[in-house]
Amino acid sequence: MALKNKYLIDLLETVKKRNQGEPEFIQAVTEVIETLEPVIEKRPDLVEAGVLDRLVEPERQIVFRVPWVDDNGKVQVNRGFRVQFNSAIGPYKGGIRLHPSVYIGIIKFLGFEQVFKNSLTTLPMGGGKGGSDFDPKGKSDGEVMRFCQSFMTELCKHIGADTDVPAGDIGTGAREIGYMFGQYKRLRNEFTGVLTGKGLTYGGSLARTEATGYGLCYFTDEMLKANGKSFQGKTVVISGSGNVAIYATEKATALGAKVVALSDSNGYIYDPDGIDLACVKQLKEVERKRIKEYVATHPNATYTEGCKGIWTIKCDIALPCATQNEIDGESAEILVKNGCWCVSEGANMPSTPEAINTYLANGILYGPAKAANAGGVATSGLEMSQNSERLSWTFEEVDAKLHGIMVSIFKACESAAKEYGMEGNYMAGANIAGFLKVAEAMKAQGCV
Repeated sequence: MALKNKYLIDLLETVKKRNQGEPEFIQAVTEVIETLEPVIEKRPDLVEAGVLDRLVEPERQIVFRVPWVDDNGKVQVNRGFRVQFNSAIGPYKGGIRLHPSVYIGIIKFLGFEQVFKNSLTTLPMGGGKGGSDFDPKGKSDGEVMRFCQSFMTELCKHIGADTDVPAGDIGTGAREIGYMFGQYKRLRNEFTGVLTGKGLTYGGSLARTEATGYGLCYFTDEMLKANGKSFQGKTVVISGSGNVAIYATEKATALGAKVVALSDSNGYIYDPDGIDLACVKQLKEVERKRIKEYVATHPNATYTEGCKGIWTIKCDIALPCATQNEIDGESAEILVKNGCWCVSEGANMPSTPEAINTYLANGILYGPAKAANAGGVATSGLEMSQNSERLSWTFEEVDAKLHGIMVSIFKACESAAKEYGMEGNYMAGANIAGFLKVAEAMKAQGCV
């Protein structure tokens, strides 16, 4: 999409110059800015207030070393990050990613996306993100604990229940959150809802584990209904095999679909009979094994090394739930050629700009990540509410609230896209609806 507005063109050039070597962040900002052109044409007051100039610059970036001792007694050093992007509508909120690929550019892209995602939930949460290039895979519980304690020793200086509330993300599950929460409590001598994704015995919320996957399907289901379609009887391909993918599989199946593929970082499985979710849960949640082990007990299933080929499997609906930029232009073309007519994103920014252009050009129903995968942070927000009230809601209560939030997110995307002349473009609708709430708050608060 070619920009025509000089202010936006100049702003994007400034972002590219200031953030060289951070392609993920530039990609995320470009996608948003391109869809905001009609808003800026209509709202010169937001330009005058410098809202966008401020919005593309994080309020705070924290980088720190994380020394820890491995099981051999050797000191290891990783790098830790927390980007507090925007607090106009509430305390910073966003996960902690532990993965070797983590660097400041990825954390900034995730934090920027989180601003819009959190705005869409209607809950009072700003946007932030954190992480480290530490890899928990293959580490003992003791090593993970010592890393998490060291990480939190520094991070605790910058977070709090009314300041910044981190959560889990790739590599950061219940085990890691537990170790981090314990260290925070130990250092600050207080028991507060400073982290979400906690265990149920110490302030966690029911349905949090299922939230992103369930929310993805609730959003997608609403998008399908609005276009006269449904999950019933459809073939679905899902990438990933973590929480998001597992519970998206569970909910899509409950809604009448047949999920035929899942993946991990090594390769993917294809089961024409439909994925046996109980087996996948045993492998991934209990035994912490690789997805290829699935084929040992399912003779009709096949395993293929490498992840990209998963998008060559014929399907009606594709739900990418693994990582950023996993569907490129070539894969998107193959999906279209094979008859896929809906892509909805469970991972953060899993489609490249070329892939998105292919979706839109071919009339594919496209649910963008900042809307479709907002169920996780929405339920984190509900966990914050429960912690503040010293209450614990039932699974059914949380699930019902989550469902309502995801329906309202779709309605907001649909309405904003229509209002600004881009009916059916839910990516533009998500960006516009998320932006306007934050922009109005920033304008009201003055130049801060």
